[in-house]
Amino acid sequence: MSLKIVVLAKQVPDTRNVGKDAMTAEGTVNRAALPAIFNPEDLNALEQALRIKEQQPDVTVGVLTMGPPRAGEIIREGLYRGADTGWLLTDRLFAGADTLATSYALATAIQKIGDVDLVIGGRQAIDGDTAQVGPQVAQKLGLNQVTYAEEILKIENGKATIRRMIDGGVEVVEAPLPLVVTVNGSAAECRPANAKLVMKYKYAACPLERSLTPNPSPIGEGSRYSHLYEERPYLNLTQWSVADVDGDPSQCGMSGSPTKVKEVQSIAFQAKESKTLTASDADIEALIKELLNDKIIG
Repeated sequence: MSLKIVVLAKQVPDTRNVGKDAMTAEGTVNRAALPAIFNPEDLNALEQALRIKEQQPDVTVGVLTMGPPRAGEIIREGLYRGADTGWLLTDRLFAGADTLATSYALATAIQKIGDVDLVIGGRQAIDGDTAQVGPQVAQKLGLNQVTYAEEILKIENGKATIRRMIDGGVEVVEAPLPLVVTVNGSAAECRPANAKLVMKYKYAACPLERSLTPNPSPIGEGSRYSHLYEERPYLNLTQWSVADVDGDPSQCGMSGSPTKVKEVQSIAFQAKESKTLTASDADIEALIKELLNDKIIG
């Protein structure tokens, strides 16, 4: 059975390195000021897709992401791990999107890809923690959905069997394809990059990424490797604008985002004092008494 799987992935700012310039005056994330990483739970989702690919013939896995040209790195990371292709939604009209506008853009791209059997994404992104995009994509496409997935156990006879976490336990559900699945961070970790695939795809890039990359970068238009994009077509990553996916500009980016950030505060926690304890019974007993007296525990 042939299957076309699309993995929703996002390049997110590394929240371990948030500084005073993390937000813009408009209340959006200043992505240029923060290191960018592959959203962790999207990596869990990618692993589920790659496991299906290993188990069944005629399965293709593609990575769909939205962001500035540098977000092409997310597609490369997917290719390094075993994905077959990828699509980058990049356009100034996509900028500043909330979950509603993001899900609209992703849904239009999935419709353009066509004949998608399974859409898999992480439960939520670490720069928003809303867990809304996956369900909204399912709603916009009119597809069934399974959330909080831990493992996609099998796909056969046009149905997926999925183990998911619920309050108080675990349940196994069966859902017909086509289907949208969101995966928890407690699911299996994604496999590391494959060395052979890194060598194959390390120069893969979308056209806009190549044109904006300063020389002498190996993926820049003027680099000594630029001839590879004609000789090896698989290095040309697909790049789509709002117009390319037949999107409505009024539903994209900030124009299509009813969510507005009123205020952003940067709060840093600092320890006012420290205390060194030994492993003696006396020190441990004293610490417990102090925590009880301060009503920290009890």
